[in-house]
Amino acid sequence: MATIKKTDLILQNGNVYHLGISPDQLADKIITVGDPDRVAKVSQFFDSIELKVNKREFITHTGTYKGKRISVVSTGMGTDNIEILMTELDALVNVDLNNMEVKPQTKSLEIVRIGTSGSLRANIPVDTLLVSAMAIGIDTLMSFYPFNPTKTDLLLAEAFQDHISLPFLPYITYADNGLMNRIGEDMIKGITLTCPGFYAPQGRQVRIRPRQGDLINQYMSFNHGQIGLTNFEMETAGYYSMGSLLGHKMLSVNVIVANRATDVFSDSAEESMERAIHLVLDRI
Repeated sequence: MATIKKTDLILQNGNVYHLGISPDQLADKIITVGDPDRVAKVSQFFDSIELKVNKREFITHTGTYKGKRISVVSTGMGTDNIEILMTELDALVNVDLNNMEVKPQTKSLEIVRIGTSGSLRANIPVDTLLVSAMAIGIDTLMSFYPFNPTKTDLLLAEAFQDHISLPFLPYITYADNGLMNRIGEDMIKGITLTCPGFYAPQGRQVRIRPRQGDLINQYMSFNHGQIGLTNFEMETAGYYSMGSLLGHKMLSVNVIVANRATDVFSDSAEESMERAIHLVLDRI
């Protein structure tokens, strides 16, 4: 078995480089949040906390909740951060960090993102909880990985590429059905667009007009068979694709804080986020 190079997987004092934690400090059930300040808003409900580690935007709290050992980790924004997170989480459980070799028996983690999102449908109002059954990534992360779409997914990706005149091919990826049915049993099942930015890629215009013009209407008008977009954000497709490649169970729970079809922003986003946190903690 090939040894992983020290510059491919960097360790500091036995900890993975960016997360700053060791294998024994990570639970098999993981909740991720984008905002570092949101970690404590999850772990405040733990019955006990055994670990708090701060490293850059990656903050980790590990503890127990109703007998379940859970880690909550912040990621910052964007699929570039998600690639770092997923690679290092996987290394913590599936690489022997002493000899830098992949373990003969690999482990599958359960990872649930709780994040904010914008609705693309007038009938999905703010403060709705939505789980992403499918995600379409319009970032380029999967261009660097052996991520091979099915024929059906390729046709969908090509249709979306043509619809918004995208200069590269998007990628299509999916939630874990078991997690979706257990955690999202009473939530809307959505098709989520993952964007590589907050402003132009999400159709916002401040001083620079998006190259594609009125992206919001283009997103809302997309339809391929029975598939249309419900919401957008900046991480889900990165989670699902990396989870698929590494063999982990993934789910993205979206708190709808803005409705771009009706131009409404939530007045109770924090309360809706807390509701999502409680549901995920109880069901993970």
